Amino acid sequence: MAGEAWADYGLIDSGNGRKLERYGPFRFIRPEPQAMWQPRLPDGEWQAHGEFVPGSDEDGGGRWQFLRDVPPEGWPMAWNEARFTAQCTPFRHLGFFPDMAPVWEWMRGQLAGMDAAQTLNLFGYTGVGSLALSQGGTVTHVDASKKSVAQARENAALSDMADRPIRWLVDDAAKFAAREVRRGRRYDGIILDPPKFGRGPGGEVWRLEEGLPPLIADCRQLLDADSRFLFLTVYAVRMSSLAIGGLLAEALADLPGTIEHGELAVREEGEGGRLLPTAIFARWRRA
Repeated sequence: MAGEAWADYGLIDSGNGRKLERYGPFRFIRPEPQAMWQPRLPDGEWQAHGEFVPGSDEDGGGRWQFLRDVPPEGWPMAWNEARFTAQCTPFRHLGFFPDMAPVWEWMRGQLAGMDAAQTLNLFGYTGVGSLALSQGGTVTHVDASKKSVAQARENAALSDMADRPIRWLVDDAAKFAAREVRRGRRYDGIILDPPKFGRGPGGEVWRLEEGLPPLIADCRQLLDADSRFLFLTVYAVRMSSLAIGGLLAEALADLPGTIEHGELAVREEGEGGRLLPTAIFARWRRA
């Protein structure tokens, strides 16, 4: 699934383990180990407002170096009707994941014709995906970070969507899903974007390889033959999409539909733009 540039975002160039992107009026350089080729643009055209310089270990760390003024409180951006704040975070991200844009479009397509869909966004981060889903009905947005959920609420207000039927919950995603199973709840669609490692609001420890199979099993119990989709993305792990595709195939074997897996990528701007891989995904959709 390839993400293309839009008005407020674009992958300008990539290569030599880095990428140059535009976020609204600002340009940033970030590390990208999978950009093993040479940049298309000369060094003189890699002018940016800031660059994230990684730490010495591969698991994270690092800091931003700013060459021009960048608002520390962030700046407004838009994707279709969704408005949100972009900001340079300590984790090298900028408050949302632009490679998810084709996923937001795909989910909307699966809900086409519905005006009262019930969808669940686990590990919902700053809520752009929830705003996209809210076009089709009620959304339950779950994230363990109180700060992320607060930012998601602010993004909803910025989009004039504060009155949309979105439940903003600060909760451990796995525990919430298990409780929903016990409550006998069902959803028309589920999206989950679990981290490699994390902690819940009560100190719960999340490790992807251990926690994902039981979580997917619970998500299966929240779907039925009338549900439309489940979409799973995985970042920053040494894992094949074959693995998570096989996990979905096993857990959802009794549901009619199609399971697909592959890679998320962002295409460079300009003619003949290269595809830069960002994550792996697996998805189920109703027949």
